[in-house]
Amino acid sequence: MIFVIKVTTNKEESTIDTIAARAEAKNLNVYSVLKPHGLRGYILLEAEDRESAEEAVFNLQYVKGIIGKTLEYEEIKNMVETASAPVSVKEGDIVEIISDHFKKEKAKVLRIDEQKEEVVVSLLGALVQIPVTIKLDNVRVIRREEGEDEEENNEDAD
Repeated sequence: MIFVIKVTTNKEESTIDTIAARAEAKNLNVYSVLKPHGLRGYILLEAEDRESAEEAVFNLQYVKGIIGKTLEYEEIKNMVETASAPVSVKEGDIVEIISDHFKKEKAKVLRIDEQKEEVVVSLLGALVQIPVTIKLDNVRVIRREEGEDEEENNEDAD
């Protein structure tokens, strides 16, 4: 059974650690505790039954309570599974940064770390070439090194 636990916003990580420690110390039937991506103020707790879940969170700092309804895995699947799309950025590509401090800047891709989902770029407009690490979803390919267009490449991937 999966329970939704209401917690103080920005205290999810410390609450997860506390719940995990209590569940292990008391040998409770709690299987997992996690913070769903993009959801603040809530954590998910998987336990054998409601009694185990309540004992795991009872009287803990930052815990505001258990939401009444239990969830099925299908309802939270999109929050817990990472959908790793194939990386369409390649070394040497010219990209536009679409967020962060360098928004709308153009840069050349130096290196890609697919595990961390990060890309190391060199800003084209900078006087001094300093490598900058940016999340992969914060860049958009505008030109391929070989001259092939981004739209042509995306059609091939489909």
